[in-house]
Amino acid sequence: MSLFISLCTNVPTFLYDAPGVLHHVMVRGVEGCRIFRDEQDREDFVFRIGRQVEKTGTKVLAWALMDTHVHLLNISGPQGISKFMRCLLTGYAVGYNLKYGRHGHLFQNRYKSIVCEEEPYLLELVRYIHLNPLRAGMVRTLEELEGYAWCGHGALTGKRRSDWQETGYVLRQFNEERGKAIRGYRKFVEEGKGQGRRLDLVGGGLIRSLGGWSQVLSLRDSGENVPHDGRILGGGDFVEEVLEEADRNLRRQLRLKGRTKSIDRVITEMCEEDGVSEGELRNGGQRKRVSELRARVCYHLNHELGIAMAEIARHVGVCASAVVKSIQKIESGGKKS
Repeated sequence: MSLFISLCTNVPTFLYDAPGVLHHVMVRGVEGCRIFRDEQDREDFVFRIGRQVEKTGTKVLAWALMDTHVHLLNISGPQGISKFMRCLLTGYAVGYNLKYGRHGHLFQNRYKSIVCEEEPYLLELVRYIHLNPLRAGMVRTLEELEGYAWCGHGALTGKRRSDWQETGYVLRQFNEERGKAIRGYRKFVEEGKGQGRRLDLVGGGLIRSLGGWSQVLSLRDSGENVPHDGRILGGGDFVEEVLEEADRNLRRQLRLKGRTKSIDRVITEMCEEDGVSEGELRNGGQRKRVSELRARVCYHLNHELGIAMAEIARHVGVCASAVVKSIQKIESGGKKS
């Protein structure tokens, strides 16, 4: 399986995103603010999770909504984890800001995603995430947790219904027969209820402490050992595989940038290849052939060269939101360049 991970904020996240990867995702409110003020807010967020599960094919194995943060355990869908998270968080933040008359960012920086090795961490993470409300005193007992609406524990025990939550994948880790699987899961959670905060399950931060991914590459090139990263959870072979994949993709990005192939040159070449007037494309032409080429140009500049959407918009004659729509059109099944 190809494994990618976002290791550095100055490298486009798509370089390290791939289908079928287990992610422990944590989202926090900016400056510790409450991201859920009432039940309606939580209902809205849960509804949006379900909608994005359906749209992206992401599997949600465990989840918990706290007052100031969210935990999700996902297996990424065909388009990776980034689209799922981008649509989920952007849509919720816009609605939240409108409801409460606020402006600016709701979430603290980008969400934190830890790529995880399934064995032995899958079940440990499911248990850890679902016990969050109990550790925080939001419920008093495991019995209350089974009926608690804002985490996925009740869906796994059959006490609550969640059509979008992937329960079978987790329960089959205990037994193929559902009743026995639920009993096994309950026993497993009971055994872990005395555990406190598990720093080993929420990541450290080696990349940040070293000063960025480029510094890690430098250390690796000089022969110094970089044994793990705070955003990778797994054994030595697994961590090395992820780091090597990240290494290859970052170096590809640097090679692309090193060609000094300007945005204008890309547009000129793609227009020539497609037989479309560069002036018509840059001046907002809406002929079908021009619009289709513009979408491919936007996709190529963003996904291959890492150019920001606002910068692309200045060169292709449309607004930034139109660039976003063009890229989404390609992502949803349009032709790529």
